[in-house]
Amino acid sequence: MKKLLVLCCLVLAFSSQAQVTKVFLQASGLTCSMCSRAIYKALTTLDFVEAVEANIKNSTFDVKIRAGSVADFDQLKQMVEDAGFSVTSFSAVVQFDNVKAQTDTHIVVDGRSLHFLNVKQQVLNGSKTIRLLDKGFVSNKEFKKNKAFTKMKCYDTGVAGDCCTQTGLPVGARIYHVTI
Repeated sequence: MKKLLVLCCLVLAFSSQAQVTKVFLQASGLTCSMCSRAIYKALTTLDFVEAVEANIKNSTFDVKIRAGSVADFDQLKQMVEDAGFSVTSFSAVVQFDNVKAQTDTHIVVDGRSLHFLNVKQQVLNGSKTIRLLDKGFVSNKEFKKNKAFTKMKCYDTGVAGDCCTQTGLPVGARIYHVTI
């Protein structure tokens, strides 16, 4: 009985951490189905990826995250780049549970820090799609445009600096800048 109780607690604790369920990304530079196939193959090699659906017409990839796994956004981007392409749009479906969000607030999801930009004050519950705004996850033009939504230096670098110390993040920690 004791073993069953411990097993149930472990399952519940493990499943509650799997907050990112899907990732949607768009790549640039694709000219044919072989290009799309190269990205598809690269993405499916990642252990946290359960399935990938490619749309050749739109150069998009819907990535389903394996239950109980934590998606590594930088690794997904790197796989696209390793295949010879770049990411121009990157979104993730995140399960929120009573999370307060507004511009220039930080939260932690699946062990990663999210810094909200251009978001009205709200409480997030349930599945929401967030869009990453960091360099390499959007076009250079959009990256420059989004810079107007914050004065914090961490947007330029993608890592916590002195501007983020009030949030409890150590200097140098990776931060993803997102919007809803």
